[in-house]
Amino acid sequence: MRCLCLVLLLAASARAADRPNVVLIMADDMGWSDLGCYGGEIETPHIDSLAADGLRFTRFYNNAVCGATRASLLTGLWCQQTGHRGDRWNEPKDFSRCVLVSEVLKAHGYHTAMVGKWQGRDLAVQRGFDRFFGPNCQGKISYWNAVRANEFYLDDEPWEFPESGFFMTDAFNDHAVRFLEEATAGEKPFFLYVAYIAPHWPLHAREETIAPYRERYRSKGWHDWRNTRLERQRQMGLLPDNAKPAPVPGSIPDWADDTHKDWQAERMAVYAAQISNIDRGVGRLLNVLEESGADENTLVLFLSDNGAAANGGLRPSTSGFGFTPDGNNAGWRKDGVAIKPGSGPDLMPGPHDTFAGYGIAWATTSNTPLRDHKQSAYEGGIRTPLIARWPGQVKHGGGITRQPGHVIDVMATCLDVAGVEYPEEFEGRRPLPMEGRSLVPVFRGEQRDGHELMAWKCGRGRAIMMEDWKLVRPRDNRPWELYNLADDIGETTNLAETFPERVRLMTGKYEDWRRRVGAR
Repeated sequence: MRCLCLVLLLAASARAADRPNVVLIMADDMGWSDLGCYGGEIETPHIDSLAADGLRFTRFYNNAVCGATRASLLTGLWCQQTGHRGDRWNEPKDFSRCVLVSEVLKAHGYHTAMVGKWQGRDLAVQRGFDRFFGPNCQGKISYWNAVRANEFYLDDEPWEFPESGFFMTDAFNDHAVRFLEEATAGEKPFFLYVAYIAPHWPLHAREETIAPYRERYRSKGWHDWRNTRLERQRQMGLLPDNAKPAPVPGSIPDWADDTHKDWQAERMAVYAAQISNIDRGVGRLLNVLEESGADENTLVLFLSDNGAAANGGLRPSTSGFGFTPDGNNAGWRKDGVAIKPGSGPDLMPGPHDTFAGYGIAWATTSNTPLRDHKQSAYEGGIRTPLIARWPGQVKHGGGITRQPGHVIDVMATCLDVAGVEYPEEFEGRRPLPMEGRSLVPVFRGEQRDGHELMAWKCGRGRAIMMEDWKLVRPRDNRPWELYNLADDIGETTNLAETFPERVRLMTGKYEDWRRRVGAR
């Protein structure tokens, strides 16, 4: 009998080891075109390698703001069903109506770990993660120092900042590698979720990471880089030849007319450095997978939580983000060091005592060719790059798919990969039926049974999408606008008056969705 039990135990362990692993990586406030494999000039060789071996999505969607996207990502539900309004980023989720992917996978034998941005009342280790490192992010952040609004934790214990040498993205990278090494050395299949805060403002980066980009953006401005990205996107097949990009907002001046080019270039150089720091971390994770031999049995997903954020203004300023020349700028950091308010030629971004964003001009470049930015219901707010690499399952390395998907599909995909059913009951809770649908058929080159519709209630606007048709209402006091995304990715031509019946149909569908999910 003891021998039989041992055989069964070893067989169960072998089956567990054969189950695929998942590494889910999310950037914060990164634009659709910033990665090299999406047309950008920022150096992202490791992320680009995922695309070279995997699949890029051109029509994948988020919820336009960080907390709402994370709620859907982890639960497979529309964010409003989890307690998010959709236009706030730090509201607590209603866990009585949902279950997290980490909880389900852990209950079915997976080792689960998370690094990075967590926005919830409970600690991540109370919601299905065996390991956790990061802040309970409920306010403004610093990449260099401890701040009063965001306590860092290692598992369930407060984490003490080192006396010197801390940089947040590096700390995330270090702990993600540590957790992944632990997971690959273990006998369980694993799920690792790495939720970067970069390149979210403030613009903080190390000088050695900024320096390679400085001349790149001084020699060529936002309009020229946007045109370069458009051309590369067409060459890559990301954009059809007839695609109409969004026009540049009239408020953005020509680069030649800007009188503060060195400062403007520095803003984009620091932003690019933040993304490079993510890429280095991704490279370290891929190296662990390769050296352990786990890479052939691991699905890696990379995406962003919303579009580029147009914070920071177009002109130099003596104030910003609540920091003012005559304010108490020393009460925010735990060490009492004051933040220098504003940003401009005399206060370049990057150092620890600055707090700045890169502004609408560079954010528009980041979102090439899409319209608008973070929190908007236009494509620039809600469309995200998604890369999937899964050796042996993604059939066409370097491929592109135009099948639409949404972050609600991530949980369904992870459960499908793991061979796990979504629960009707979990630890005394009865979660709502999952809204997401698995992306695995898309990975395999098949046409999946997608969503009849996808809809949004964002901080700036609401929208509904059915196939290539998209209805947008940018403000509640504005009429609905209708676009055909098949050839109008930039949402340039409003067809509402041409197709009034479609507007009525989709408006009714939106109201049905809004009432069903509880969107206010």
